[in-house]
Amino acid sequence: MNNLISIKSATLSEDIAQQLTHAIVQGHIPQGSKISEPELAKQYGVSRGPLREAIVKLEGLGLVTRTANVGARVIQLNTQDMLDTFTMREALEGMAARLAATTMPADEISSLYALLDKHQAHLDANQDEHYVQQGGNDDFHLRIIHASGNVKLIRLLTEELYAVIRMYRRHTADHRSDPRQALREHKAILDAIANHEGDLAELLMRRHISRASQLLAQAMHQAKSATSR
Repeated sequence: MNNLISIKSATLSEDIAQQLTHAIVQGHIPQGSKISEPELAKQYGVSRGPLREAIVKLEGLGLVTRTANVGARVIQLNTQDMLDTFTMREALEGMAARLAATTMPADEISSLYALLDKHQAHLDANQDEHYVQQGGNDDFHLRIIHASGNVKLIRLLTEELYAVIRMYRRHTADHRSDPRQALREHKAILDAIANHEGDLAELLMRRHISRASQLLAQAMHQAKSATSR
């Protein structure tokens, strides 16, 4: 019986963690805001135990920080942290692209081409609006990471960096430019993977993420300037 209860509790805390992650990434829970356990417990209709477990998971994802005598707060995005995060991302995702050029099966490559066609259609139908809200199976980068087949690399990117990366992307979506350039870069990366050119796939992925970090830095500066007026 105790085992069943613990499994149920773990599942509940994971579900709450996913919901809170979504709320933070989408900005429904603002940056820097204090995490109120009583309010969240009431909002989600759960006891404090599973909620605390969920908050610990968010700390592990880098979305929440905890300070003695202050409690837990949502992180406050800043340019230096973004640059540090994307430097790590550039190296790790470049490696993932290199590995994917060897390991990705033909049907997954075809599926990714179809995904890029879907992204193209989204831009055509929505006046070049970014598709930043898409995640999971619709996230080009995430699928290449999983296709690398390297368990430790996948864990580093998806469990320790991915949520924060999505938060940065979401935060600056309205300030970034030329989503079609990003789509062209995605297609070039996929072409290299499809042709089993690991060196080229890594190079293109690293350039793509380096460019993204530069654009994000500019976007964050513009957003900060706009709010200070």
